[in-house]
Amino acid sequence: MNVKQRTIKTAVSVSGTGLHTGENVTMTFHPAPENHGFKFRRVDLEGAPIIDADVDNVTDTSRGTTITQNGASVSTVEHVLAALVGCELDNVLIDLNGPETPIMDGSSMPFVDTITEAGYEEQEADREYYHIPYNIHYSEPDRKVDMVAMPLDDYRFTCMVDYNSPVLGSQHASISTMSEFKKEIASCRTFCFLHELEMLLAHDLIKGGDINNAIVVVDKTIDKEELAKLAKLFNREDIDVAPQGILNNIELRHQNEPARHKLLDMIGDLALVGVPLRGHIMAARPGHAANVAFAKKIKALIKKERSRKHVKVYNPHMKPVYDTVQIMNILPHRPPMLLVDKILELTKTHVVGLKAVTMNEPFFVGHFPGAPVMPGVLQIEAMAQTGGILVLNTVPDPENWLTLFLKIENARFKDKVLPGDTLIFRCDLVAPIRRGIAQMKGIGMVGEKVVVEAELMAQIVKYKES
Repeated sequence: MNVKQRTIKTAVSVSGTGLHTGENVTMTFHPAPENHGFKFRRVDLEGAPIIDADVDNVTDTSRGTTITQNGASVSTVEHVLAALVGCELDNVLIDLNGPETPIMDGSSMPFVDTITEAGYEEQEADREYYHIPYNIHYSEPDRKVDMVAMPLDDYRFTCMVDYNSPVLGSQHASISTMSEFKKEIASCRTFCFLHELEMLLAHDLIKGGDINNAIVVVDKTIDKEELAKLAKLFNREDIDVAPQGILNNIELRHQNEPARHKLLDMIGDLALVGVPLRGHIMAARPGHAANVAFAKKIKALIKKERSRKHVKVYNPHMKPVYDTVQIMNILPHRPPMLLVDKILELTKTHVVGLKAVTMNEPFFVGHFPGAPVMPGVLQIEAMAQTGGILVLNTVPDPENWLTLFLKIENARFKDKVLPGDTLIFRCDLVAPIRRGIAQMKGIGMVGEKVVVEAELMAQIVKYKES
């Protein structure tokens, strides 16, 4: 039985202080449509820019994970993303009126409680997992970091930490399925060593720091004068060192709470892969930088496999959805600017088009005539025209509409397109079309090789009455 995607039933909010900025912030979780994924929206900035929870958007991992897109950033996203994954959600829009998520008590539990209060709603679309196909390794020998993802028909985590500290020693934590997250992992708080805390305080790097939102491991001899200084700094009457070797401001919720929190961070950072995973993740001494590098490695493999799946084996005897004459009845383009010869597939969410590249193309006259190569800008134009067919397919009179492209991002040209090549384009919607605006991911292939890819945003506008 296929598992359906899930969102939340209603919008719910949580407020708190950002650990590093010290700013009060309100975060609101909103229901989101199918295939939306997790996105943050900075409602305090002009235009309310959206930041996709995507590993390609990570810009900093020094004191938490920061993502940046459309000129806006959100810091410390890992605890929030871990809560969303732990609640087995797929589609949520998170509004934020500041640059950082609230730290709360240093765990994911306040977010889990808020999400649970909203309730869950099953959606029509199936959840599409990425099943780890074989062992995927990542290591940083200088830091003794080792991570591996192994095939498994579930989502299992095993984590080991070892900080060469007599207080922490070696600790292990694990969950055998994501349904254990709420009980075993969500409440586990972040931790730091006393010398790190003092350095951060000295440099004013944790303006929102409160001694109640982190476990402070005492890794050095500390006298009463220093304890009194810390007590004054955090507005407490008294602070001492507990028998477990931590400041006695809080009690451990689990004997291995630091290892469990590292596992929590891993779950949150790996959510940036962008699709739910099936596999067993094992890690020794992980951190945000390693988690993100590992997530990028997994995402690269997913993109490679999806590109292979998108390969369209062209059968010249197969009747196309649209031939050249039919395409000209839809698109206003004409030779030499008509760059799509056939439409091979067309659904509500994707389109496949074909361009036969011949030596008598007019652009070869002036573009490297001694070594003809199809210009990259015209490859993008051909991809855009293919995507235009997909968008125009949503109106009953496409001949009366124009497709205007608003944005082209992340365009990459991976190989030459030469005379004699058959160029196959595929454009997929990455979000539902709203107000005539479509966001698409496009790739162009020659045989099994991806030669061009880009992200496109287009809008259809009516230019004459039917």
